[in-house]
Amino acid sequence: MVLPLTFGGLVTSALGDLLTRLFDAAQAAGLFTGILLVVYLPGRLLVVPALQRLEPVVPISETVTHPFIKITNAAFALFSLYLAVPLSGLATTPTTITALSAAATLAIGFASRDVLSNLVSGAFIVTDPKFHIGDWIIWKDRQGIIEDVSFRVTRVHTFNNELITVPNSELTANAVVNPGAKDALRIAQELPVSYEDTVAHAEGVIIDVAREHKEIRDRPRATVRVEELGDSALVLMARFWIDDPARANVLRIRSEFIERVSERFAEEGIEMPYPQRELSGNIETHAAPGQASLVDE
Repeated sequence: MVLPLTFGGLVTSALGDLLTRLFDAAQAAGLFTGILLVVYLPGRLLVVPALQRLEPVVPISETVTHPFIKITNAAFALFSLYLAVPLSGLATTPTTITALSAAATLAIGFASRDVLSNLVSGAFIVTDPKFHIGDWIIWKDRQGIIEDVSFRVTRVHTFNNELITVPNSELTANAVVNPGAKDALRIAQELPVSYEDTVAHAEGVIIDVAREHKEIRDRPRATVRVEELGDSALVLMARFWIDDPARANVLRIRSEFIERVSERFAEEGIEMPYPQRELSGNIETHAAPGQASLVDE
């Protein structure tokens, strides 16, 4: 009778110890969740919305304020986690410490390559005084308007209504063109004319069209130069300056300029030839073998 009693006592003791551990773990988890919410929620529900309401009032670029608000939100999350782990008692459990260490090591390992590179690149983008939300940028073979800059990526809204998520490191590692960064932009437009027309005549008409357009600058004045001796036309390059170079303005002014030049060329008798090829040769006919020629008959 001694052995069964001893075994039963061990089972009861082990079960009681297991229940105690489960209760302690549940209590620690509940305390952890409570501390996490008490510290994080005020920042998320009060401080962050207050910063968002102040954003339009503060005379700072939204390229800086947007990441700052995100950093503030992340700081509250990390601070609440920093307080909740030790105060809840989770940090005293060896298994918990091992799991947290392994997770931190894994996270750092992943971040050391791409994520960390994008974070650093994002910091350079945010602090660049010539890089703002709302700018029209061109990089590689893509272009669009900057919509948002975050820790890891920059979101660009294309002119086809697409949203491109671009890693920050890609923008900092490649040449990025900002056509609207300055007060004025020079536009270059090719215009073909016939070899039979005089260059001076065509240049004068183009200069007149540029001078008549209200949104093309008088100074620097428009210029016209011979760009290329094409196969079927003499290609002239017209260059002129416009103010406030948003993409919509550039496309509209370029279109109006080309239309007006085409109309004036027609009025002045200047031809704008299209590419054409001239084929020459002879066509010969022969009678089929075994048949008499129709000519002989």
